[in-house]
Amino acid sequence: MKLALLFPGQGSQSQGMLAALAAEFPIVKKTFSQASQVLGYDLWALVQEGPVEQLNQTEFTQPALLAADIAAWYCWKEKGGVDPTVVAGHSLGEYAALVSAGVLSFEDAIACVALRGKAMQEAVPAGEGAMAAIIGLDNEKVDALCLEASQGDVVSSANFNSNGQVVISGEKAAVERAVSLAKPKGAKLAKLIPVSVPSHCALMQPAADQLAKKLKDIEFQAPTFPVIHNVDAKSYDKPDAIQEALLQQLTQPVRWVDTILKMQNDKIGLFVEVGPGKVLSGLNKRITKEVKTVNFDTPELLNAALITVGEDIACL
Repeated sequence: MKLALLFPGQGSQSQGMLAALAAEFPIVKKTFSQASQVLGYDLWALVQEGPVEQLNQTEFTQPALLAADIAAWYCWKEKGGVDPTVVAGHSLGEYAALVSAGVLSFEDAIACVALRGKAMQEAVPAGEGAMAAIIGLDNEKVDALCLEASQGDVVSSANFNSNGQVVISGEKAAVERAVSLAKPKGAKLAKLIPVSVPSHCALMQPAADQLAKKLKDIEFQAPTFPVIHNVDAKSYDKPDAIQEALLQQLTQPVRWVDTILKMQNDKIGLFVEVGPGKVLSGLNKRITKEVKTVNFDTPELLNAALITVGEDIACL
């Protein structure tokens, strides 16, 4: 059985996340301490104590989730979890995937996502951007919907999360027009989602420009196992190609459906979601019924995931 590890991104954060793992694995707090040294503030205190409004601001969410994902990855390794055949991460989670594959050091990745989050927050003034979930329309209809709603403004598909579930992003007025047009065109649901920045659209180009300068100063290594990138569902060995994929990710949609289907086509039969929550596990169930996905963010769920992986590998 081939194994893939998946790392969640924004939307999986919660106050108190990984507290149960931290109680059993000292590596969790150590990981957050390492991140705090890079950031200059106590990241673990923010995650555990809040305020939740600050945690949900993207410039703080991004390093918090990266630290949580990698802390969970270290717990997996400490308990004897096997290396995967391949890894992927959803949006911000792609940085965790790259750390797990040895492409980036954890400290460099924390510095990158801290800048990334701050640059994204600054790229669009508060209240001028928006994102919305469109449920029940295929990708082509959502793209056509965005084109009709744009009227000269920016609005486009941002996340192809599962079959019939697409998130759109752009200028607030255009996103609101798309929401109002969606139900008459057959959408089951169309609603704004609470986010602080309109991710994965052309409005993020200023953030991409800032990130490009940062990436030039960071040493990239060849991955020890393939990392499937959001922007095109492909993997790369060369540092320049990996950097370009990270830059394009800011302004282009997350192709999560293509990512999961590519791994399924490559005979991946088991996915483990490594990090807080179970967002990706839920998406996978809607993408394909032919693979199994388990998740963990507590010691009990970690043990269950290890047993599942061990049983499936033993069946070979």
